Amino acid sequence: MIAAPAGFLVLPPRPDRTAELLAGAARRRGLAVEPLSGPAVPDRLRSVSGGHLYGGPLFAAAVAADLDLALLEPDDDWLTGLPYEYTRRDIVLTTLGEARWSRTPMFVKQPREKALPAGVYADGSRLPGDDRHPADTEVLVSDIVTFLAEYRLFVLDGAVHTASRYAVSGRLDPAPLDACAHRADVLAFAADLLGTCAGTLPGAVVVDVGLVSDPDRGHEHWAVVEANMAWFSLAYAADPDRVLDVVLRAAGPRSRLTSRDAPFIRGVGER
Repeated sequence: MIAAPAGFLVLPPRPDRTAELLAGAARRRGLAVEPLSGPAVPDRLRSVSGGHLYGGPLFAAAVAADLDLALLEPDDDWLTGLPYEYTRRDIVLTTLGEARWSRTPMFVKQPREKALPAGVYADGSRLPGDDRHPADTEVLVSDIVTFLAEYRLFVLDGAVHTASRYAVSGRLDPAPLDACAHRADVLAFAADLLGTCAGTLPGAVVVDVGLVSDPDRGHEHWAVVEANMAWFSLAYAADPDRVLDVVLRAAGPRSRLTSRDAPFIRGVGER
């Protein structure tokens, strides 16, 4: 019988750059790394405790139950419940079918999944309407704002554990937070946000924030972009060892789940 490792990290068949960085970080701390060749979990891992995961929702749905993992994720309507001071735009959670009736420009994205191309749509008639995007698909619909710079925060127990810039003026431009001119402002906004709203998020999660241009008022302000699952978020230029801390907590053994995080377990296979 194969001896059980102290812990292991399962990766999808086609790992991205973040998966490769996390694999290196995992090996440095003595964790086994298990890249799977498909959606099936090998028998040798099914009875082994200490598993963790990084990968997309379809991969997670296929393997998490066999590994007895608890996957943490923010609520679909988290953004809609934030005070306006943290969003600086009106946001509603609705269905794709309802959004198709809109005849005004809007920004549309799915709360968690990525099948629907997130972006600005001239009106609801421009939204896709095919078998991959049924009318009951949940979407977030918001006012259109311009983010001058966007930052990814890996949050652990209500505090920023590591962070990275990922875009400037809508274009991908990763940089470590410590190298960014907005570092102090990002951390100040994050501290205010998390001080108020950390209890509405899992203990391990990703929150994206950005600097919004407000030409009507002649100034700029900080706002939340969205929240995402840490086990399905690119690291960009964040410290991979500290990103791994968040991922291990966000997708780890169900036996280690805390009561504080229990409400945020993803219903694998149900969504």
